[in-house]
Amino acid sequence: MLKNRSALPRLDYLITFQVAAELESFAATAKELNVSETAISRKMKLLEQHFDCALFVRGHRSVQLTDHGRKLLNGITPALNGIARISQEMMTDHTPTTVRMSATNSVSSLWLMPRLHKFRQVNRNITISLMSSDLDTECLTDDYDLTILRGDGNWPGFDARLLFGETVFPVCAPIYLENHVTIPDTSELMDHALIEVSNNHTEWLNWKTWLDRKGHDPDLVRHSTFVNTYPLAIQAAIDGLGIALGWGHLVDHHLQSGSLIRPLGSELVRTDAGYYLLTRKDRKPPAEGEVVARWLLQESATRKRYQSE
Repeated sequence: MLKNRSALPRLDYLITFQVAAELESFAATAKELNVSETAISRKMKLLEQHFDCALFVRGHRSVQLTDHGRKLLNGITPALNGIARISQEMMTDHTPTTVRMSATNSVSSLWLMPRLHKFRQVNRNITISLMSSDLDTECLTDDYDLTILRGDGNWPGFDARLLFGETVFPVCAPIYLENHVTIPDTSELMDHALIEVSNNHTEWLNWKTWLDRKGHDPDLVRHSTFVNTYPLAIQAAIDGLGIALGWGHLVDHHLQSGSLIRPLGSELVRTDAGYYLLTRKDRKPPAEGEVVARWLLQESATRKRYQSE
């Protein structure tokens, strides 16, 4: 425990004294510290009263240290520098570190965003910078520490860890079914408003390929709404515009909240694809990136399981 604390003057007086001693001017000190010259003069007067000696010889436009002033300056400078150094180290230790991530539009808005608040509550010093794109080439550049993409798990130059598989089923808002009869089976979908995503990913399931998997003629599909991103399709379904294809895990929170329902019950299509967490083999992510990766894998481990998962 520090002894003789009563002998210590206020820290702001000492800081002001050090600046005034270096600049040899109360006016310049006031400008440097962004306070009035009167405040500087008052603090130095109080510091001199504390030590009961003169620290400055005051001139018309400048001040000079007395012998007592030089003794004080030589004594406090190493201490103040040490306090500044350890303070900077402490601040650096708690400066948020940015982890750069990329992911598809659907994963970003429907899977990551609902979870980021929970992550931030326990990881205040990690900032996630997220870039969302449905172009794999954009997501796989050197700019990112972590990437989440859909595929078969094989990306040359990357380690891939499965987050969840691809399970797809129809979803709609409860209000949509209030104006329609119950949908007894997949064949009845042809008579409903189907929301479709139009993009360049021909390998992704759409209504034609989903219904073809169910044994129906895909040429009979009649769409009512086209959008260019999957999150827009889900929002259109929530707004009651029709029935969209719901990717398990991406729409789970909407199913849990009741904003979406599965009008055909347990009907689904399961593919061999999945959503993977990717890291470069030739470059490990920063330590904070590993924290984010572990969190993502933990979220994956606690996910709801669908048929065949």
